[in-house]
Amino acid sequence: MVDRAVPRADGPRDIRNVALVGPTGAGKTSLVEALLLAAGEIRRPGSVEEGTTVSDHDEVEVRQRRSVHLTVNPIMVGDVKVNLLDTPGYADFVGAMRAGLRGADAALFVISALDGVDGRTRMLWEECAAVGMPRAVAVTRIDHPRADFDAVVARCQEAFGPGVHPAYVPATRGSGDHRTLVGLWGLVSERYHDYSGGEGPVSAPDWLREQAGPLRETLIEEVITESEDESLMERYMEGGELDPDLLINDLKEAVAAGGFHPVLALSTTHGVGVSELLRELPLSCPDPTRRPFPPVTRPDGRPVEGLTCDPDGPLVAQVLSTSTDPYVGRVSLVRVFSGTLRPDTDVHLHGNDERTGALSVPLGSGVRPVGEVIAGDLCLVAKLPEARTGDTLSAPERPLRVSPWRFPDPTLPVAIRAASAGDEDKLSQAVARLLAEDPSLRLRVNEETHQMVLWSLGEAHLDASLDRLEHRYGVRVETEDVLVPLRETFTVPCQGEGRNVKQSGGHGEYGVCRIRVEPLESGAGLEFVDRITGGVVPRQYVSSVEKGVRAQMAEGVADGHPLVDLRVTLYDGRAHSVDSSDMAFQKAGRLALRDAAASSELSVLEPVDTVTVEVDDAHLGAVLSDLAARRGRVVGTETAPGGQVVVRAEVPELEILRYAVELRSVAHGTGVFTLDYLRHEPLPAQVSHRLAASGHQ
Repeated sequence: MVDRAVPRADGPRDIRNVALVGPTGAGKTSLVEALLLAAGEIRRPGSVEEGTTVSDHDEVEVRQRRSVHLTVNPIMVGDVKVNLLDTPGYADFVGAMRAGLRGADAALFVISALDGVDGRTRMLWEECAAVGMPRAVAVTRIDHPRADFDAVVARCQEAFGPGVHPAYVPATRGSGDHRTLVGLWGLVSERYHDYSGGEGPVSAPDWLREQAGPLRETLIEEVITESEDESLMERYMEGGELDPDLLINDLKEAVAAGGFHPVLALSTTHGVGVSELLRELPLSCPDPTRRPFPPVTRPDGRPVEGLTCDPDGPLVAQVLSTSTDPYVGRVSLVRVFSGTLRPDTDVHLHGNDERTGALSVPLGSGVRPVGEVIAGDLCLVAKLPEARTGDTLSAPERPLRVSPWRFPDPTLPVAIRAASAGDEDKLSQAVARLLAEDPSLRLRVNEETHQMVLWSLGEAHLDASLDRLEHRYGVRVETEDVLVPLRETFTVPCQGEGRNVKQSGGHGEYGVCRIRVEPLESGAGLEFVDRITGGVVPRQYVSSVEKGVRAQMAEGVADGHPLVDLRVTLYDGRAHSVDSSDMAFQKAGRLALRDAAASSELSVLEPVDTVTVEVDDAHLGAVLSDLAARRGRVVGTETAPGGQVVVRAEVPELEILRYAVELRSVAHGTGVFTLDYLRHEPLPAQVSHRLAASGHQ
């Protein structure tokens, strides 16, 4: 049995919480595994250690889970506990990425030397900058023959802005496919790590010092500029020697303040730069006591001030993610901001008190139990069945609420239905659990089309959600195209008569009404007007006619689409002293509306949404052309920070059902959008014919 101590910190100042962010394929998970291996937490990447409580023994499934969920991996670097939060790279899982940022105190952007910086990564950088998150950059795959470290650093500086400078530079020999990585030089410490067969730090070769000298000078000038020690600049300008330890301390302060972003060079395949990164994490990343406390309120909404990252303070913790384990049930990943969390303790959770189950921390591919978790640390909490992602855990005697991070609005809909009668019985409960785990999902039942529509952030997000429904909750669903709720209205005024006369002996039915129907403006609904004189329709049956008209409008009269925006005037009719009734006149009202529709032309209406797109200025033209091809009408554009442009357009809903997928292609991953229902408008004839041919109507 492998006996490894559980990573543990003596206090908040001995904790570092670092979120790894970046595009899919950059190597975040491989980097986490390399750091775990270097720190002695695993024997090999992805291995399952003996002596751990393993919730999932399948390495392939573990990797798949890491690719779409937020995971935490603690390691010890000396006396400092470093929690590595591995965030998904797919744009579909931006909600989990933001959860990782809420749990972290610094962000490490992982960039491939082969792929560089894409638009989505630049947007994530700006999102971190907006909340003051300290950031560093790890450039991976520098050992590849086609890797160009200088070029990728230049692209990072162009994309991320000022403050981005290499702290380490790789030393290579040869050129092209014959280029070989031989070392790594620390520009501040001046330690050279020889990977050509040497052992440990040695003196950097003269050719590397000459080649990377200007980079070192620029870096030192940046560090000195950010330093509070004014004498450093004087000594540097006079050519005096500067203490590397003093420079490293100033670099640490600059990173924590968010003004400096060091770039490190790595190869996880050969372990190049991994030990250097291990050393840098405790030095460059701020501890939890140095980060601002997230906004906290009382149950009545009043803000709470003065909270700090204090293990003896009031309990304030937040659920970063939830999942269901086949062995222990609901498991919540929690960040403790204040106080100390213990197992089997009552906590306040969104209006109710619940008792926590066992606390544990990940260790390799398994977990180990812990007795308590102090402020600034993270853990897994079992048996909180009502916990949802974003919820707050606090003391029952002092309930508090941490403001949740911003969850993205889902924009890709798909209709789902149970695959069998057995699945139908379990579907609603399974979907409720799914929504509790992932607030980025929405479920809406369309009352007009009677479809259950699941809204996600993209195809990968949808596939992962449906996979969880089947394999975690045992519910199989089938998907189908979303039906857009079409409507109908009258185009010209007309009249109709409803005769409901049934007298075949005994108690019969008798109700006759005559109506005039006129179209109204969009959104007006039904305006029912009573113009009965002389009591030809008794007063108590006028409302019955209106009920019948409303019921028929809801059902439709032609293709089954609801009728909208009408003025219906009841002006004549007949009644019978014995056979007339409420139901008889309701039926008469229905018949009258059908009769009017038979003598009039109806117009099919389609929903139109207001679509707001934020996109990189470089892709504005492509987005505008694409919107025009979707029958969209652009109503305005305006500039936004970071070279972005906001486009507002009115687009038929029929044309944007898959816009979440298609916009990424058009805008090369830099576009995001929101949509809101605006109104219904007449459906063009050519589109109506297309829908009829496809069976939509």
